Amino acid sequence: MHVQEQVFEESCRIALDEKLDFMKPDLPACNAALEGCCRGLQSVSDAERVIETMSVLGVRPNESSFGFLAYLYALKGLEKKIIELENLMDGFGFPNKMVLYSNLISGYVKSGNLESVLSTTLRSLSEGNAERSNLSEETYSEMVKGFVEKGNIKGLANLIIESQKLESTGIVVNRSIGFGIISACVSLGLSDKAHSILDEMNAQGCTVGLGVYVPILKAYCKEHRTAEATQLVMDISASGLQLDAGSYDDLIEASMTSQDFQSAFSLFRDMREARISDLRGGYLTIMTGLMENQRPELMAAFLDEVVEDPRVEVKTHDWNSIIHAFCKAGRLEDAKRTLRRMLFLQFEPNNQTYLSLINGYVTAEKCFSVLMLWHEVKHKISTDGQKGIKFDNNLVDAFLYALVKGGFFDAVMQVVEKSQEMKIFVDKWKYKQAFMENHKKLKVAKLRKRNFRKMEALIAFKNWAGLNA
Repeated sequence: MHVQEQVFEESCRIALDEKLDFMKPDLPACNAALEGCCRGLQSVSDAERVIETMSVLGVRPNESSFGFLAYLYALKGLEKKIIELENLMDGFGFPNKMVLYSNLISGYVKSGNLESVLSTTLRSLSEGNAERSNLSEETYSEMVKGFVEKGNIKGLANLIIESQKLESTGIVVNRSIGFGIISACVSLGLSDKAHSILDEMNAQGCTVGLGVYVPILKAYCKEHRTAEATQLVMDISASGLQLDAGSYDDLIEASMTSQDFQSAFSLFRDMREARISDLRGGYLTIMTGLMENQRPELMAAFLDEVVEDPRVEVKTHDWNSIIHAFCKAGRLEDAKRTLRRMLFLQFEPNNQTYLSLINGYVTAEKCFSVLMLWHEVKHKISTDGQKGIKFDNNLVDAFLYALVKGGFFDAVMQVVEKSQEMKIFVDKWKYKQAFMENHKKLKVAKLRKRNFRKMEALIAFKNWAGLNA
């Protein structure tokens, strides 16, 4: 007999003989002794002696007490004793037998009796709650290790197949037996075995529940195997199952992180076809990722594909992001094409749209294009702060700098007049500098002969900027 059991028995003897209640072991002490007999010594006689002593002491067993005995009886293959144990539990009024089933499974796994593992797991479902499995992660891990060590992948597949027949159609995905087994495979670093189970189920022509797919998808995300994940999503959709928005969002994020843009697009397309109502998360992840990776052409193609889907809620700033990215990359024709497309689809450009274009034109030394832009914008400026373009400091500054640099003084003075009319402060020093850098040798006398109007505009600008002093 183990020292711990000897101490336990001695304490019990003294408590009974001397009628010393303070020496009487309580339930945790009794269970500790019982666990030692069942899991440590694996001795049926010692375990049952502890139970008899508890009865004499008047210590009522709990679910854990029965669980330890269940483990030992399963390990020893004592089926009659298991039946007696279950009847005893009923007698004590313990309706929840999940602790019992978990311990039975552990004992059967340890003894290599995988048939009984399968039957006990299914019994836990049929007698428990078909809406959910209450087995712990630890139990699933033991189960998986037991089957894998015996090379019995088919047994795990059959267990999931049979459990799916008993599980309610309304079962929460992460409470299904399939989810528990596949998650245990993934957690134990046995992703290949998870695939083998999936292949075995498919080979048998069985329906595969979402619980089987979800952990594999999560493992793919973690390993950045996004192309395979996307293919699996297509298989899931083809089988008539539907992932939730959160799963799609996680997969899209993993694809964008791996710069696997095609997978992200395919997933989003599948998400739309699955009639998922919340598309905003996936949409923003794709647009932000493409922006960060400086792929405006893909942003434009993607936006074009989704723009008419009301669930996406495309706004002006989405178009601005593309225009800004094209301008930054010096692809001004593409930026203009995007602006035309934006206008065609009746999205109103705003000051940010024009700021990006102006900066792009200035960088490319195309100040005449800014002049054309001014003629377009000046008719759209908001006067009441409601409809139209908000003419603010940034936009005034961008137009003035580009137009002074290009030498379009008539337009410069139009911008100045508009800014004065709208009481927008303008720092003249900056444009004085721009003039000196670009037009130091420009003389009014020379202009008088060529273009009287341009001469007038130049004089007005010089007067305004304080260049005639």
